[in-house]
Amino acid sequence: MSLELLILGSNSAAFAHRRHHTAQLFKLQDQHFLIDCGEGTQLLMKRHKVRLSRIDHIFISHLHGDHYFGLIGLLSTMHLFGRKKELILVGPPGLSEIIQLQLRHSETSLNFQIRFTEFTPNESEVVYDHPKYTVTTLPMDHRVPCSGYLFREKPKKRRINRNKLPEVELSHLDIARLKDGEDILNKDGSVKYENRLLTKDPNPSFSYAFFSDTRLRPQLLETIKGVDLLYHEATFANDMKDRAEQTYHTTAEQAAQFAKDAGVGKLILGHFSARYKELDPIIDEARAVFEHTELAIEGTKFVVDGK
Repeated sequence: MSLELLILGSNSAAFAHRRHHTAQLFKLQDQHFLIDCGEGTQLLMKRHKVRLSRIDHIFISHLHGDHYFGLIGLLSTMHLFGRKKELILVGPPGLSEIIQLQLRHSETSLNFQIRFTEFTPNESEVVYDHPKYTVTTLPMDHRVPCSGYLFREKPKKRRINRNKLPEVELSHLDIARLKDGEDILNKDGSVKYENRLLTKDPNPSFSYAFFSDTRLRPQLLETIKGVDLLYHEATFANDMKDRAEQTYHTTAEQAAQFAKDAGVGKLILGHFSARYKELDPIIDEARAVFEHTELAIEGTKFVVDGK
């Protein structure tokens, strides 16, 4: 099992230099999550051969247009393509009202149900709890209510070591107990099969943190400590630090220091200002602080598989 992140859009407020607005496709446990949906997202999905039918979860960070203006178009296309499955949508206060208004005035009734979860601004909360993973909000510091998201797999069960199993066939209940870390006991309570001899350590549990538009958030260091993959906005280079502060954004150097302090596996920078035609100043500045840094170049796929 692994996690995959496909960058669809990586620019900030305006389309520029062939970079589009923020959108990402995240895959975990064979589930596909769309994170933010800037204008043109569905066209980028078509370009990168992403099947709309596989997306059952959409997470929107905030109500600035470069992060959600593509949403109603995407929902309409899903409707026109005959979608019937329920869609889970998580986002800020006001998003549900906006969608309902657009549908009402276009006299559109979707073929599918939207299950909407509204996150609580300025609070960290679990907004999606699956048996195998959770999604937790990460309160950002931006001009409007804004949240990042932490995707974290739950601890996995131990693995059966097929080469060490006894010749006698074990029952399904015994196999389940071994996976849960238990020994197999005789009727008198003595140990029949010792767990550590028949099992291997669990596969690693992966994690991904998405930091949308925000000033630096050092108070979230412990929350995301050690995540495998961190996406962090880096709208400006550090010579524009004052501008970043005024507009509630972060510099590449700040994001890199944050990633280093949090001990993440890899940092991905995005949400680039249109002032940067070339992104060398961004990546060079970040790598001087945190070597394991990459740019959110559209069409790039990042994979974490534990190997």
